[in-house]
Amino acid sequence: MAAKMILTNGRIYTMDPRRPRATAVAIDGGRIVAVGNDVVIKDAYAAGAERIDLDGRCVTPGLVDAHVHFRMFSLARRRVDLDNATSLEEVLQRIAGYAEMVAGVDPVVWLQGHGWQQDSWRERRFPTAVDLDRIVSQRPACMVHKSGHAAWANTRALRLAGITAETPDPPGGQIQRDEYGQPTGVFFEDAIDLITNHIPEPSMAEVVDAMRDAQAYCWTVGLTGIHDFDGRSCFLALQHLHENQELGLRIVKNIPVYRLAYCGHGGTLRKRPGQLRHCGHGQGRDDGRCARSQCQRPERDHPRYRRSCQP
Repeated sequence: MAAKMILTNGRIYTMDPRRPRATAVAIDGGRIVAVGNDVVIKDAYAAGAERIDLDGRCVTPGLVDAHVHFRMFSLARRRVDLDNATSLEEVLQRIAGYAEMVAGVDPVVWLQGHGWQQDSWRERRFPTAVDLDRIVSQRPACMVHKSGHAAWANTRALRLAGITAETPDPPGGQIQRDEYGQPTGVFFEDAIDLITNHIPEPSMAEVVDAMRDAQAYCWTVGLTGIHDFDGRSCFLALQHLHENQELGLRIVKNIPVYRLAYCGHGGTLRKRPGQLRHCGHGQGRDDGRCARSQCQRPERDHPRYRRSCQP
């Protein structure tokens, strides 16, 4: 029997109750063709196969993440990562590095980032538009808090959004203001929409390209399948990858209740077996938070997703 690769001397968890553990695997054509102990697999498949000694390392079947916002995640990987910074200056340095990379891009394009957390900084204070202006002043910029419940914008963004001292706080949101009543550049909860509503939505091509990169990252951490909870534009991008035979993840796509009418009797979204799978249920709530009607904006993803400056 032939195999292109055999893995031996490992701790292999099969998830098969009849044979929960093994030490060796034979692989051919991208598929596992046999699982067993080292002696059996070597005797049957070693001839002409690449051999990898796992040296006791663990092997499991591909992992499935049961709740992912894949469009949001994919686009976030294309933006400035501000997570785990220990000071405002470190955050500004990261933004400066990214701003230099996109210096040749049209200045109307927003510079976006996510992950800042002022409680983790030495300064332990909120950032301001003036801080961000030091790094990027000629293009609008919006950086979303790690929690998703606040956003930080520069002066250019505030001007584009028409934010002034006279702008009232929206219901369910707050514009942070200084002692003179001037907006500082930080927005909380539903006030975030005052800024993010002015960020153009990425094109389908941009979303698809970001997903190509994101799925490659998923493979590196062992993910071979996801359950996705993003909106319609995510579904369309996944369909594009699927139809062009570029989708390398098994997808279970959650469909909100209000969209089930467009799916017929559950619909079949599976054109190539084992990848984009039909969804047999809907989600009647908004990710565990108090629901806001998605039916009011059927042409767009839910406003919650714009909380990450990622429409």
